[in-house]
Amino acid sequence: MHTDLPSPEDPEEPPSRGRLASLKEFHSAGRGFWGNIPDADWHDWRWQLRHRITTLEQLQRLMPTLTPEEFAGTQLANHRLALAITPYFFNLIDPADENCPIRWQVIPRVEETHTASWEMSDPCGEDSHSPVPGLVHRYPDRVLFLVTDRCAAYCRYCTRSRLVSNATGYDFHPDFAGQIEYIRQHSEVRDVLLSGGDPLLFNDERLEHLLSQLRAIPHVEFLRIGTRIPIFLPQRITPQLCDMLRKYHPLFISIHSNHPRELTTEVRDALARLADAGIPLGNQSVLLRNVNDDPVVMKAHLQKLLLCRVKPYYLYQCDLISGSAHLRSSVRKGLEIMEKLRGHTTGYAVPQYVIDAPDGGGKVPINPDYILSRNADRVVIRNYEGKVFEYPEGPDGTPMTAPPVEIEEALV
Repeated sequence: MHTDLPSPEDPEEPPSRGRLASLKEFHSAGRGFWGNIPDADWHDWRWQLRHRITTLEQLQRLMPTLTPEEFAGTQLANHRLALAITPYFFNLIDPADENCPIRWQVIPRVEETHTASWEMSDPCGEDSHSPVPGLVHRYPDRVLFLVTDRCAAYCRYCTRSRLVSNATGYDFHPDFAGQIEYIRQHSEVRDVLLSGGDPLLFNDERLEHLLSQLRAIPHVEFLRIGTRIPIFLPQRITPQLCDMLRKYHPLFISIHSNHPRELTTEVRDALARLADAGIPLGNQSVLLRNVNDDPVVMKAHLQKLLLCRVKPYYLYQCDLISGSAHLRSSVRKGLEIMEKLRGHTTGYAVPQYVIDAPDGGGKVPINPDYILSRNADRVVIRNYEGKVFEYPEGPDGTPMTAPPVEIEEALV
């Protein structure tokens, strides 16, 4: 049985076909200011790292349209989180658009110096769950293995900005031997996530040495790598890297992409190499104001990820990292977006929206209210269209059963 309820108000104007097409199309990032660079250099990930934009002078030369907020923020960047942008990723910035979603993610702003009493340097409580340097054991059967404090480029909303880039003097020193020994001694650990910083900044040999030691631990069932390298530096995803990684299955990779513009032809090809190596790919996005807190943008991004053979995994509410208020969208907006996804696109494209609870509470799923009530003999639910249905169920949660009948009567 169902009853029609008014559909929730749609706050979005219907998108034009032109807007949708531009979001869903794959484009090359191009060369931009680096048009005269030889192909061999441009496609070399080490060249990209050596030529990152890391100073105000470089940024002004390449983008003279810096706003006052960006100018002041870049002057102060190294007081909280370093500035670094690969030439490849810089080419995705629209210098004429102050609200460019790429620009907001990687160019410092003075608002990063504005902090509130409820913001934290370690919003996920990782340091308090670190039994040995570089290892976080917050969940029963899995650990976070921090590999490095360096990234190819630095996201301005980074939840580990206290550590990443060492701009705050955190002085991160992982103890690989101690981290691996801890895992050996804790047989409940079946899942190891390598993160940082970015593990794929290691060269193939150093990364393989680490993976081989972890794979040799009998109770470690599978390995994961969390990385934004395929987005910031797709040149790093070489055939040689993929050949090495395929030796350590089951191995999963979680990438981090927030906007459809980030999914270029270069990124699509890099992700294809990983997928062809048999590596399951998932994506973790952060809900960000002026970047992806728009149902049309979010849906286009998630559908484009599927075209890249990547399953949308998590959509994070932005952590309460110090100096990130200008980038945080609201939980209300996040729920509105989830309403526009569930039922309106394939379930493969719908991530789990979560808040990583402050002070180490872990990931808490946040969903629209699809259960309206529970009665003595039914659960009342609604679907994505606002229609209401009843599902029979006993008050103690047991399935409802028909009354018994005599065997003779059942055979009639």
